[in-house]
Amino acid sequence: MFTVKGKIVFDPIDRTKKHMAQSSWKKSAIIMLECDTSDYYSWFLLKRFGLLLNRPLRGTHLTVINDKIITEEGLKYYEEAKDKWDGKMVELTYKPDYRTDDKHYWFRVYSEEAIKIRNEAGLGKPHFGFHLTVGLVDEKRIKESEYIHRMMLMFPNNC
Repeated sequence: MFTVKGKIVFDPIDRTKKHMAQSSWKKSAIIMLECDTSDYYSWFLLKRFGLLLNRPLRGTHLTVINDKIITEEGLKYYEEAKDKWDGKMVELTYKPDYRTDDKHYWFRVYSEEAIKIRNEAGLGKPHFGFHLTVGLVDEKRIKESEYIHRMMLMFPNNC
């Protein structure tokens, strides 16, 4: 297990048309890591399996909030959490144990502060759990990724 620090960023800059289209009703907060953790672990997949991953769009980060918040009460809680936490440094812990759905590679993450932020914003546990995205597979490489995923399942100690 590794513990790293990152900075909480509420309402990060929209990076895609999808983000822009949803920005009127979706609220976001991320923990930005000031390191190349995603690149570092992507490199291991490239060296071991020849699998090249695309970098996460926002760099190495943990998504804390990515939820539809439209009620007055919900917006009030979100703004209170933002006022308290935005810009603060917090810790997160991860185990470099690759997880994949064949398109994305990630590690599970634990962060006491991330849980507090979600609770203070009036939200429960995140739908997919906290995770640190290592990278995304290009559509042309999905078959390779599916094969690598099977190898990871069959030989977990050798990957």
